[in-house]
Amino acid sequence: MNTRFSSLVTLKKNKMEQSERLVQRANADLNTASSQLQASYNSLAEVESPQRGSISKFLASRTLLSTARSAIEHNKEWVGFAKKQVHLARENLKSDMIEHEKFKYLELEEIKKILLKQKRQEAKDLDEVALMTYSKPESNIKG
Repeated sequence: MNTRFSSLVTLKKNKMEQSERLVQRANADLNTASSQLQASYNSLAEVESPQRGSISKFLASRTLLSTARSAIEHNKEWVGFAKKQVHLARENLKSDMIEHEKFKYLELEEIKKILLKQKRQEAKDLDEVALMTYSKPESNIKG
């Protein structure tokens, strides 16, 4: 049954589904960022400091450590950003779900009013038919 809120309910439902997809995408980004951070920690653990050798080996090792640490910092920032995005997406989804439920409730209330109006009209029609059929036999008997 279509009401004046039906199109709004459909619109809000589509917006809510879009927000759900954004939350899923944000969670996927967070998982990717977390796995990259873990990979950065693993690569830092794999870097070995030379115990002996030329200064160039020591400098190369230092550069590798510095690069691994900067990658870790970058990935930590990425994880933090991804967490913020997940939080914002969830808040947006929450508000979209509330809006959808509001209009869904209004639509249901409108449907209840329409059904009640139809029931009342049917009751009036039945009463009228009952009065018409009740009065007919009396007119045939008197006549």
